Amino acid sequence: MRLDRFICKHTAFSHKTSRTLVATGQVQVNSLCTTDPRQQINQFDQVLLNGQLLQGSTPLYWMLNKPPGYLSATEDPVHPTVLELMPAELRTQLHLAGRLDRATTGLMLLTNDGRWSRRVTAPETRIPKTYRVRTATPIATEAESRFKEGIWLQREGVYTSPASIERLSDTECRLTIYEGRHHQVKRMFAAVGNEVTALHRERIGRVTLDSALEPGDSRPLTQDEVQAFMP
Repeated sequence: MRLDRFICKHTAFSHKTSRTLVATGQVQVNSLCTTDPRQQINQFDQVLLNGQLLQGSTPLYWMLNKPPGYLSATEDPVHPTVLELMPAELRTQLHLAGRLDRATTGLMLLTNDGRWSRRVTAPETRIPKTYRVRTATPIATEAESRFKEGIWLQREGVYTSPASIERLSDTECRLTIYEGRHHQVKRMFAAVGNEVTALHRERIGRVTLDSALEPGDSRPLTQDEVQAFMP
């Protein structure tokens, strides 16, 4: 069935208005905006009109307070995974919108919306991520300037984007970065002669970890939190 006819059949809108809704970008098919009223739709396609589900699986968006010791993976033969912390009925539907090291704690986002998770994780979106960091020794005085200039990552052959530090004590700070490269925070502190002993993610973009969530607990995102990552 054509998309404009599908909209007309499943809503109170006329055929002409349905074509206009599609042409003006108000319809998503399988998480992608489409402006072609002639696009063919089958019973397996997810269709949303201005965020309202007309057909398909209900979009899911969750936050999790990750405890230490859990892998950011769907399954593992040795270690428990973060999906094992989620409600059993959701585990096969969700994927991770970003990862944390096994020892790292804090905010993780999970969804079944691939386009939304790409917005969260794609480097080009430059979404800030804020961590609370504890170090083995006092944080060097030049750390602010070094992190602002960017740290060279040999493996990838790139400099990190400018990052900012809020000092909390000699050995604690909040660090905001704009990528999520492998062990990035630990590698940045190693570059200024220090070792990270504890790492906790507090915030991604405008979404802050809910202080009411105990380690291992999760909850659905609010509509405002979901929209915080929409273009």
